[in-house]
Amino acid sequence: MNTAVTSAPQFGRPPVSTVIAAPFRERLLLVVIYIAVLASSIAFVEPSPHDVLMGVLAATCVVVGVRFDRRIVVLFLLLLIWNGGGLLSLMNVPGQEKTIQYTATSIYLSLAAILWACIFAENTMARLSAMRSAYILTAFLIAIAGICGYLSAFPGAHQLFAPDDRALGAFKDPNVYGPFLIWPALVVLERMLVRRITFIDIAIVGVLAAALLLAFSRGAWFHFALSCLVMIALAFLTARRTSTRLRILVISALTVLALVALIAILLSIPVIYEMFRERAHLLQSYDVGQGGRFRLQELALAALLKYPNGMGPFGFASTHANQQHNVYLQAFLVYGWIGGVTYILMLLTTLWVALRSVFVATPWQPYLITALAAFTGEVAEGFIIDSDHWRHFFLLLGIIWGLWAATFKYLRAYRPIRPAAWDAAVAH
Repeated sequence: MNTAVTSAPQFGRPPVSTVIAAPFRERLLLVVIYIAVLASSIAFVEPSPHDVLMGVLAATCVVVGVRFDRRIVVLFLLLLIWNGGGLLSLMNVPGQEKTIQYTATSIYLSLAAILWACIFAENTMARLSAMRSAYILTAFLIAIAGICGYLSAFPGAHQLFAPDDRALGAFKDPNVYGPFLIWPALVVLERMLVRRITFIDIAIVGVLAAALLLAFSRGAWFHFALSCLVMIALAFLTARRTSTRLRILVISALTVLALVALIAILLSIPVIYEMFRERAHLLQSYDVGQGGRFRLQELALAALLKYPNGMGPFGFASTHANQQHNVYLQAFLVYGWIGGVTYILMLLTTLWVALRSVFVATPWQPYLITALAAFTGEVAEGFIIDSDHWRHFFLLLGIIWGLWAATFKYLRAYRPIRPAAWDAAVAH
């Protein structure tokens, strides 16, 4: 039996009335969310423990009675068409187990995004809090592991957590490990900018920043810098007091100085300095030349014009011995023109719904600010990396669409008492 729970007003906002499942079932869902997200940093095996737990989470959602919100139907249709293009492109690479597995992974991740969106559309704050706590904890632990591995803190640590002199924790690739750390870092930074600063928050940001540096991923560094700028801008624009805006500017400046000091300390270690000097170059040897990244992207552009149905998973790599490292070219090459256009449309639509709801004063506004900031950085990083199978990307997708649905219901529920400006936020 469902019960209605009304929370106390927060920060001058009207109280939030949310229909949730019976208390025991809802607590069960929160526990499963926490465990599933906590396992998301273990990604060196396929399928990962997180993948198995997502099946458990889906079953729990059925038991709890999590409903599909009609405001998520656009995301569902776009993901359906995108995967439809991927299935059609399989005809170009028939009978290959790894290509079938690749397409199955795309379908699974799309379903995961829909599941997360449905989860966050109801009882939003409790479910977001469970996810946030687990994500910050697992990111902190995997960051510690990456740092220990890079510094060879104990026997075998380097080989486990930082092979090839780049921290990667329990991931297969440091270029995925780095972006995984960004959203939790933004969540803590946003809290420091707008509300309070604690020693624990400073420690978390410091560890995550150090691990991000030691991943030596230029794409992740750019992603983090861009996402921080977007987050600061959104926090400033959505602040309701001049004193808060001033605090954001001051704390932002101090945080930048602190991060510069942290980087300077780390670069005082010779082995870190040498790797940083090598990775900090705008162009690497694998970017240029006949077999370089940019040449492969030129070939990929020609290939997508030649194959309107796509080349299928790994089709381009099997022909040219390497991937093109651009998720937008990947979308056309693997999912065909239908899938490629749909993928780009999905990103633009997600940014649009995020911008429509991020300026609405809801209790979950800080989550939407950080999710939009991280998503923006991920969209930009897609020009230099294939991110269509990043699990945390689909989590961000689910967060944005779930909060869009929750915001719409929030405004409709309090139409009699909300300011006219809120109506404008939804209308425009």
